[in-house]
Amino acid sequence: MVTRLIIPENYRCLLDVRETESAIRQIKTFFQTNLAFELNLVRVTAPLFVQAGTGINDDLNGVERPVAFPIKALADVRAEIVHSLAKWKRMQLADLGFAPGEGLYTDMNAIRADEDLDNLHSLYVDQWDWERVMLPAERHLDYLKATVRRIYDVIRRTERYVHHLYPVIEPFLPETITFIHAEDLEARYPDLPPKAREDAACREYGAVFLIGIGGALRNGQPHDGRAPDYDDWSTPTVNGYQGLNGDILVYYPLFDSALELSSMGIRVDAAALLRQLALRDALDRRELLFHRRLLAGELPQSIGGGIGQSRLCMLYLHKAHIGEIQSSLWPETMIHTCRANNIHLL
Repeated sequence: MVTRLIIPENYRCLLDVRETESAIRQIKTFFQTNLAFELNLVRVTAPLFVQAGTGINDDLNGVERPVAFPIKALADVRAEIVHSLAKWKRMQLADLGFAPGEGLYTDMNAIRADEDLDNLHSLYVDQWDWERVMLPAERHLDYLKATVRRIYDVIRRTERYVHHLYPVIEPFLPETITFIHAEDLEARYPDLPPKAREDAACREYGAVFLIGIGGALRNGQPHDGRAPDYDDWSTPTVNGYQGLNGDILVYYPLFDSALELSSMGIRVDAAALLRQLALRDALDRRELLFHRRLLAGELPQSIGGGIGQSRLCMLYLHKAHIGEIQSSLWPETMIHTCRANNIHLL
């Protein structure tokens, strides 16, 4: 397991542990209430695990191993701890009868045992997973951008709320978010690796929505990995670029780098699903439950994503490590180094 650690110079916590715990509760309550209002979402209960072999679990980049276990009461059928709920949510939209313009959100808790641990990455993942029904006619880049702007407004609104509660914490997010395609970013910084390009863009603009994550760029490589069966990263848009998905990134002064807050996008329709499965040599997935339902026209057109809960709290409270927000397991060397630099891991 790879571990990396950033130690900000002269770091000090602006809130003590008890104040931090209280702030986390207030942030989560305020943010999800405003997100639900902004996107017309209702909260639903989500599974911690799903049955293996159904295609429901999120495959992430296709290499991460899910935590799995046999279920004694079901003749040892295997279950998998979810990686995220990207596909489960879309089935819920259909099964619960959501109409266009309506959607759902849920508290998603996951275990990603193959995660490389650092200031931002933990074995434990907590995020708001959300999904909203859209009309086929809304399947375009302008609709995606409009949704991103509404989410970013909630992000900034919550930052101002935190400053109201704790005046010692100064807001720093820009008023607007800038849209950049991964193709343009690669052309602008051809000698930089993808993450360094993100850092450069966020230093320049403060907040960026990076469009087109998963499809091959001009250099033949994707900016970052995406599974082929939820986000649409292969459909050409009006400007000739491919992709109806992306990441919300902001500049985080404490690290002088980009901080990813959300991955989201317009979801695949039947044509995009088949195209992307073929590109990833994964057409055998057509026989799985989720994929069969999508290809049969049983699932609505939708847009959705995940928003990191601990990462947002870390941003708002100006913390140096995600372990200051959530309780997880860390290497002993990391724990000792953090303790020696005023970073209290819960």
